[in-house]
Amino acid sequence: MFARTPCTKRPLRSWREPAPDQERPSVIVLEDLHIAGMLKNRRLARAIADVGMYEFKRQILYKAEQAGVQVLLASRWEPSSKTCSCCGWINEALTLSDRVFACLECGNVQDRDANAANNLAALAQ
Repeated sequence: MFARTPCTKRPLRSWREPAPDQERPSVIVLEDLHIAGMLKNRRLARAIADVGMYEFKRQILYKAEQAGVQVLLASRWEPSSKTCSCCGWINEALTLSDRVFACLECGNVQDRDANAANNLAALAQ
């Protein structure tokens, strides 16, 4: 068997050359997640702990400051995956096991993660 190497022990590849200005985003949106709560799930705890989210966030903030890119932090209480990206209707009954978001107001149906990404992208505008 191979030994698991946590991602936190592997350095991030920050040595690459920065992208030209036309390829660089003007705003980056990061969602503040409740990592301590996620670590309580026994099935996901090891994978979440290996990711090194604090180091990722630290590197993004550092590199964005160097490049002059604005970083927005979305609150962990922002209902990004429960809010319709088209009309703004909030589905309070949506659970983590529901992978498709279906809006009862406008009829929008899309993947839950894509809906959340659209809502976070709207925060940047």
